[in-house]
Amino acid sequence: MTNAWIITTSNQIASLVEAARAIGSVTVIALGNEATGIAGVDRVVTIGRGSDAPLEAFAPAVNAVLEGAGADIVFAANRPVERVLAGAVAARLGLPLINGALRVSAGEAEVSRFGGLTQETISFPGGAVVVLEGGAPVEGAEVAPEAGSEEHYEASVSAVEPAGSGPANLAAARRIVAAGRGFKAEEDLQIARDLAAALGAELACSRPLAEGTAWLSKDRYVGVSGMHVAPDLYLAAGISGQVQHTSGMSDSKVVVAVNSDANAPIFEVADYGIVGDLYDVLPAITAALS
Repeated sequence: MTNAWIITTSNQIASLVEAARAIGSVTVIALGNEATGIAGVDRVVTIGRGSDAPLEAFAPAVNAVLEGAGADIVFAANRPVERVLAGAVAARLGLPLINGALRVSAGEAEVSRFGGLTQETISFPGGAVVVLEGGAPVEGAEVAPEAGSEEHYEASVSAVEPAGSGPANLAAARRIVAAGRGFKAEEDLQIARDLAAALGAELACSRPLAEGTAWLSKDRYVGVSGMHVAPDLYLAAGISGQVQHTSGMSDSKVVVAVNSDANAPIFEVADYGIVGDLYDVLPAITAALS
């Protein structure tokens, strides 16, 4: 039987477990204090619990566990720490690293390229390290964890300060309100936040708001080189709808677009479209939901 492993710092790994379970037995390497209550797998190995070292520093421990286990394929959640560890594992084990796979089977992965315009099939007969979106928590009884190695590089977290808002979890969000360049000023994003709060949604954005103006953090950027999401509802406000963005939200069940340009490409992928000024439309929707 193929041995599939998952590297995670959180219990939000439903998509990873589904992919790994289709391949073989599933063991999770759970790093840190947040990766608890993990269900739906065969084994859970804990690393770095109660330590003041940054979780990236535990790459030697992760490699030690995997080297002695004969891992055939290793999955890592698409989060900052896990991406670092995925690179370390791939380098240590001499395996290819595959980012953003759409589908994975034993010895093969499908990957989207060029903003979703093409798909590549990558074969890896000798195993691989694959980075995927984590998804929601797995339902079920918690698997009793066992302690793994605690070997780590010499590093420690010397200070922790609040950053204002917590990290986004777009991969698990059922509803998303996404803001684009139609917003004229950073403070104007409050009308998107108000609508997101009324809908019980996460706030997301297109690339210019994360990497251009830096009005929102990069973990809220949806697009070809950002997050790939599949919510029940995706409301795009002030987003033109270029393929670089729509490739990241094309799996949304219902798409609602708000744009003042009736010819904006976003309307081609929207289920419902509102041609109008987002400064009028969004507050009106929020008021109707209140």
